[in-house]
Amino acid sequence: MAELNFDRLYEYFCKVPSVQKNMIDAYGTDGQHAWWFKFQINIEHPLAWQTVQELGHVLNYISRNERLPTQFLPVSPPPYMNGGAKEFLAWVIQCNHADFPPDAVCDWLEARLPNPVDDEGAWNIKTDLAELNSMQDKDLDSLIPPNP
Repeated sequence: MAELNFDRLYEYFCKVPSVQKNMIDAYGTDGQHAWWFKFQINIEHPLAWQTVQELGHVLNYISRNERLPTQFLPVSPPPYMNGGAKEFLAWVIQCNHADFPPDAVCDWLEARLPNPVDDEGAWNIKTDLAELNSMQDKDLDSLIPPNP
């Protein structure tokens, strides 16, 4: 297996508002074809759960028929031995596919997460269905551009 490069994925997560540089724990490979990237999400940040939802959508369930070869999941030591989620809950992106390096994950995240990713305002999405149903088509098109 070629040497995997985590620089781009690391720099990307340094910009995610609820993660930032100080919450990236580690990353690595098994030396064959599997790799992982471990980080924490600041559970007190107002975008914490939206971050989980966005990452879960892209990395675990982007499409019913064509899923990425990644898993995004929580990991934790036993809470009764260490403490609560604020200090000990972490999240891992893992991949066991030789042809899907960290740069490919970064491509998918850049294309689907708020852009620019460090703009907290870009993360404010409309989720109230009543509000969305009352919007004009042109306003909906500005939120989600139609396919060409």
